[in-house]
Amino acid sequence: MAIVYYEGVGRHKTASARVRLYPGEGNVVVNDKPMEEYFSREGDALHLLEPLKVTGTEGTFNVSVKVQGGGSSGQAGAVRHGIARALLAANPNLRPILRKGGFLSRDARMKERKKPGLKRARKAPQYTKR
Repeated sequence: MAIVYYEGVGRHKTASARVRLYPGEGNVVVNDKPMEEYFSREGDALHLLEPLKVTGTEGTFNVSVKVQGGGSSGQAGAVRHGIARALLAANPNLRPILRKGGFLSRDARMKERKKPGLKRARKAPQYTKR
């Protein structure tokens, strides 16, 4: 018997998440830890569950996630994107709802690189006239 799951890859900044949705009662496991333990900030946990709330599929899937790279909020964003893509694989009829909520678009914002002659990406040394 084959294990049935729906997979989606989500990315945000430098974080990348592989998400699998299994039929179940709504448990979320991130890197082999419960979601509450891995994402200690409450805002991150709420942020990544938004696609499930909007589509009304909160208690119908167990979510298994492998996430790497980036910081905690970037990882939460990557998981959110991956959950949305996996939901789309599970049910293509959810596309308009997920698209309207902005869950399917990849947030491509990255840290700007440091330029030579500057202290950071844009901060220049203080100008002195004399």
